[in-house]
Amino acid sequence: MILEYKDIPIFYTNQGEGGAVVLLHGFLETSSMWKHLIPEIESQHNIIAIDLLGHGQTGCLGYIHTMELMAEAVAFVLDYLKVEKFFIIGHSMGGYVALALAESFPQRIKGLCLLNSTPFADSPERQSNRDRAIKAVKYNPQSFITMAIANLFGPEKVSQFAEEIELIKLEAMSLSLQGIIAALEGMKIRKDRSHVLEQLDAHKMVLLGRNDPVLEYVILKSKFDALGIDSVDFEGGHMTYIENIREFTYKLKRFIEK
Repeated sequence: MILEYKDIPIFYTNQGEGGAVVLLHGFLETSSMWKHLIPEIESQHNIIAIDLLGHGQTGCLGYIHTMELMAEAVAFVLDYLKVEKFFIIGHSMGGYVALALAESFPQRIKGLCLLNSTPFADSPERQSNRDRAIKAVKYNPQSFITMAIANLFGPEKVSQFAEEIELIKLEAMSLSLQGIIAALEGMKIRKDRSHVLEQLDAHKMVLLGRNDPVLEYVILKSKFDALGIDSVDFEGGHMTYIENIREFTYKLKRFIEK
């Protein structure tokens, strides 16, 4: 389905009946990343998957897509669908957007799951890496996409998930240069929302990969422990929904059934 929002299209899917579950994809991904999960949960839940700004079939709003701007677009879709309360699951960048939405509308959140994501802001080193990524995208977007997606799995997993990696790459290659850069700029300047996660009066779950090449697992795990937030660990890297599909699906089903 397509909605018009500030003169751009927003693409979303809306399937199943029951309590609402909102699915937000990560950087260089689209709502299609949930294609294996949705059939497992749509019989008892209303599943809403949205293409974030500059991704999939959703257009761009300027040259910096802040997490707040993305969250506003998500809220527009939910308001259109008259969804008041919902569970929300965000993968990587989608987790940042979910937290921005939770900060603005905490009373609407029944549960929030961060999948291979973090509530903490980028470190100065990480911000510098974003700047280098922006330069790499401008110089050779196809090379950047190929390397960025393969690196999410780690070298030992690339051959095992070669087919899945190729599919993600093909979708990412269709993204506009503006959309990719706008997301990198927005992630770079996002603020710390650990207090949002800590204070949110809702079910909370964090899913982490022990060998995540993007997030520093040991440091992140200790930070979640300090906040009093339990995390679930999986073998593998940044793509838990692919690398650990069975266990991930089981945990998520249990989470939204609470």
